Amino acid sequence: MKKLLIATLIGTISATMSLAAADAAAQTQSTQSTTAQKKVGKAPAPKHRLVKRKSRETTAAAKTDPIPEGSVEWKCSEGLSFDLKGDMKKDQIVTVHWANKNYNLPRESTTTGADRFHDAATGLDLVVIPGKAMLFSDHDGARLADECQTAAMAQGAPAPTQANALKKGD
Repeated sequence: MKKLLIATLIGTISATMSLAAADAAAQTQSTQSTTAQKKVGKAPAPKHRLVKRKSRETTAAAKTDPIPEGSVEWKCSEGLSFDLKGDMKKDQIVTVHWANKNYNLPRESTTTGADRFHDAATGLDLVVIPGKAMLFSDHDGARLADECQTAAMAQGAPAPTQANALKKGD
């Protein structure tokens, strides 16, 4: 009788374990088939892709910004250049045409005497010292253009900065 009871108990336990194993295997297969279906079928585009497409369209439209009338070209090293509209001696906002886009850069005060025009929203930063101008990007910390000069500066004139205007008494 004890042997029969033990055999029944072992049979029940092994049947339960095999059912649990079969159930686990079925769940694994359904998960794998669902995963396989997801890989095979094209998933709907995430929302961020739609935003990127819109921003590309916006960027494409922005890439056609015209060079502002009355702007002065600044030629930089490595064949780069930008156009600047405004009087750096007096204006509080200048327009920089860089990479086919216009940026309105407000003046920032400095303690060094350099003229700095910076727009936190776009990250574009123009720093002008007597011998040259430099264009930076705050977003990636890169120097976009260096050794930039106007045609007059290339002939030996100082940069048209506020500090130079004060020295001359303009």
